[in-house]
Amino acid sequence: MEAFSSSMDLVQFIGKLGDLKEEHYQLLLLQSAMIEVLIDKGVFTRKEIEGKAAQMDKLMIGSPYPMA
Repeated sequence: MEAFSSSMDLVQFIGKLGDLKEEHYQLLLLQSAMIEVLIDKGVFTRKEIEGKAAQMDKLMIGSPYPMA
């Protein structure tokens, strides 16, 4: 990672990271709520979701975040 040219750049970077974490949390919360509603309505079962997640996980070859 590049060195920050000033402490203000570092503060802005940390603020952006915090914003991303909040957005990530909100998206996961919405996704979880939608899945629960669809399960409650009988559109699919929890077992089907778990199976599809496992299937998709196997498609991942290596980490999407390679270490340098």
